Amino acid sequence: MSSVKSLLRYENALIPTIGAAVYSITGWAGGLLLLVATSQPLLLALGTVMLAHGMVIAAYMLHECAHQAIFKKREHNALAGEAFTWLTGSCYNRFDQIRHKHMRHHVDNADIVAVDYRSWLQQNPGVLRILRILEWLYIPAVELMLHGLMICLPFLRESRRKDRVRTLTVVFIRGGLFVFLAWTAPIAALLYIVAYMLFLTVLRFMDAFQHNYDFFATLDGENGSPYKGDRAYEQAHTFSNPVSMKYPLLNWITLNFCYHNAHHEKPTVPWFQLPALHREIVGDDDQQTIPFGEQLRVFHRQRIPRILSLEDESTDFRKRMALGQAVGADGVSFLTAL
Repeated sequence: MSSVKSLLRYENALIPTIGAAVYSITGWAGGLLLLVATSQPLLLALGTVMLAHGMVIAAYMLHECAHQAIFKKREHNALAGEAFTWLTGSCYNRFDQIRHKHMRHHVDNADIVAVDYRSWLQQNPGVLRILRILEWLYIPAVELMLHGLMICLPFLRESRRKDRVRTLTVVFIRGGLFVFLAWTAPIAALLYIVAYMLFLTVLRFMDAFQHNYDFFATLDGENGSPYKGDRAYEQAHTFSNPVSMKYPLLNWITLNFCYHNAHHEKPTVPWFQLPALHREIVGDDDQQTIPFGEQLRVFHRQRIPRILSLEDESTDFRKRMALGQAVGADGVSFLTAL
């Protein structure tokens, strides 16, 4: 254990880091094992939830790796990050691509993307109609579309041509494993899809209300945003979205990702120190904190408009959330480098 501890960036990180990593791996593997090994409805439901939440924690551990918040050395964070991309299904992108996009988000104080899918949807009303139906049914169609685009982009954009072999290799491995699962345990394969959609829904719920940033489709270029380096703008347009402030342990459901103002204040602070940092920088001021009830209401009401709408960064987002008039953001996941 001492040798592992010496690799970690923070001295008190051993138990939280190992705990979160083991939980994500055992949740993923244990959940999948339950889906394969049982036909009992309650156990199948438990396995689906375990699998989904294992992927949720894996995603936020990937986020920790992107910020170099786990290990001292960059290469160790990259190795762990690559491993977590396989648990989360984001391995069609390289870890360095995921990290690059997320760092642009932090440095530019904007949502920097490679593809303006909203304009494309407006030009393809048939696809948009299908997405609206699926989103009405609470199927995370926009996220599924972007995960599909993650596979297709190396074959559509010359700047990503070098990723073609890697993408085909990952498709062959993951696709082959899923076909084998579907052949040997079709119910498990079906529930894996359900678990994956639950996982995407949790992540997009958390992403939807943490910023009312502008969007710039400049990820594959060098152009930044006019808000680059503006710390006052960053905090004014960043919002914390806890599950509960009264019972903070509930925020471990998303590995404290909800303390988003604290995270943007000091991005390399590890997940288990974010509640203390939140209290330090926010205190009793809840101006940038959105109650869970407001999040649920807006997430439900605006799930169709959110497909195309962009939140206006010049408006009073916090007031609009309280009134149920805000829309939030879609398609800003750190899992997809596009």
